[in-house]
Amino acid sequence: MKKKVYVKSYGCQMNAYDAERMADVLAPQGFVETDSAEEADLIVLNTCHIREKAAEKVYSELGRLRVMKDERKAEGRDTTIVVAGCVAQAEGGEILKRASAVDLVVGPQSYHNLPALLEKARRARVVDTEFPIEDKFDHLPAPSRDKIRSRGVSSFLTIQEGCDKFCTFCVVPYTRGAEISRPVAKIMAEAERLAAAGVREFTVIGQNVNAYHGEGPDGRTWSLGRLLHRLAEVPGIARLRYTTSHPRDMDDELIDAHRNLPALMPYLHLPVQSGSDSILAAMNRKHTGDEYRRIIERTRAARPDIALSSDFIVGFPGETDADFDATMQLVREIGFASAYSFKYSPRPGTPAAQMANQVPEDVKSARLAALQQALEEDRQRFHRATVGRTIDVLVERKGRYAGQMAGKSPWLQGVQFDDETVAIGDIVQVEITGTGTNSLFGQRVGADPASLTAVQRPHSTGANAA
Repeated sequence: MKKKVYVKSYGCQMNAYDAERMADVLAPQGFVETDSAEEADLIVLNTCHIREKAAEKVYSELGRLRVMKDERKAEGRDTTIVVAGCVAQAEGGEILKRASAVDLVVGPQSYHNLPALLEKARRARVVDTEFPIEDKFDHLPAPSRDKIRSRGVSSFLTIQEGCDKFCTFCVVPYTRGAEISRPVAKIMAEAERLAAAGVREFTVIGQNVNAYHGEGPDGRTWSLGRLLHRLAEVPGIARLRYTTSHPRDMDDELIDAHRNLPALMPYLHLPVQSGSDSILAAMNRKHTGDEYRRIIERTRAARPDIALSSDFIVGFPGETDADFDATMQLVREIGFASAYSFKYSPRPGTPAAQMANQVPEDVKSARLAALQQALEEDRQRFHRATVGRTIDVLVERKGRYAGQMAGKSPWLQGVQFDDETVAIGDIVQVEITGTGTNSLFGQRVGADPASLTAVQRPHSTGANAA
C-alpha cells in the first residue's frame, strides 16, 4: 500500500513551485500526493513569512493537526508532520517548542534532502535550516511526464532565488538568502522537459526575477531579457510571463523584450509599495515615485496594451496622511489592472519593526479600505474594457458546467466560454460578451453552433454584470 503525502502551500508562486518539487522528491520514496490531510501519512506545510497573519495561520493549522495526529495515533496510525518554507527558515527550533506535533523543520534551500531528513526524524525531531553549499536544483528529481501533464498546461519555472535588496519591511533576504541565478543550460533542460510533456506557458519566477544574471552557454552572463528570447524558442511554448520584479532591475533589454517578443504576454507585475518618496526611502526601496512612473511610461511605450499589477503596503511606520495621498495619486495616474495591498505588519528581525512612529491599526484599516476601493474600481474598469473585443485564450481546463471551457487571457484574466470541441492547451479566439467579479465570459469565434451547449448558469451577458 502506497504512502500518501499532503503538501499545503502558503504565499508566493515560489512556494507553489517548491511544493510541487517536494512531491517530486518524495515520489521515489513511494509517496503519492493527496489533497486531503486526513488521509495523508505525511503532511508538509510549506510556509510563508512575509506577513504576520500568514505565520500565525501556520501555528493555528498545526494546532488542528496535533489533535488529528493524536487521534490517529490512538487508532494505531502514524502521521509525520513537516514544516517547510520561510517560517521554518526564520523560526527554526522555535516551531518545535511551540508545536509539539511537528517532527521536522526544513528551510526552503534544503528540501531536496527530505528523504534523509525524514529518516532522521523517525528517531528524533529534526531542524535543518542551513543554507547548503550545493545547488538544490542539482538534486531534485525530474517529475514524470504524467505528473507534468497532471499539473496543467501552464507551469512555473524557477530561474532565480534570494534577494539582495534588503527592504526594511521584508524577511526574504534572511529566509531565502542572497540572490542566486540558475545557469541557462539547466533552466533550458527543465523547460524542454516541461514543454515535451505538453506545457504551453511558462511563468519564470524568482524573488527578484528581473535581477536574473545566470551563466549562459557562451560563458557570459545572461539577463532576463535574453533568457526570455531563448525560452521562446522552445518547441510548443506559446506564452511567457515573469514575476516578481523590482523597479531597480527593469533594464532596457527587458523593456525591449516587451516590444519585440510576441510570446511575452502584455502583463507586468512590478511592486511599488508606496507613492511617497519619504516612505520609499524608509523602506530602502532605492527608487522614487517618479522613477517608477518613468519605468511605466517606457514600458507602455514599448507595449501599449500592457496591463500593470503592483503591490502596496499601507501604514508603514511614519506614514502620514500626505504620504498616503501620494500613494493614492500614483494609483490614479497609472491605473492598475490588478494589485495586492496589505497593512504593514512588523516582522521580527527586520529594521522596520524597530522604527518609531508605528501607525495605529485603525488608521491602517481606513487607509487600506480606501486604497482597495480605488484599486478594485480600476480592476473592474479594465475588465469591462475587454467587452466586445476578440482576444486569444489559452484553454487550461474544463469549466464548472457541461460544455464550458476555461482559460486565461493574455492579461492573466480568467475566461470562460461554451465550446466542448476545443482541447486543453489550444489557443482560441474568444469574443468577450460580459464580465463577472473575477472572470470574463465569451463566445468562441468561428465555433460550430452544434458544438455549443445551452446551459443555464449565473454568468453575465453584459459589461456591468456582477
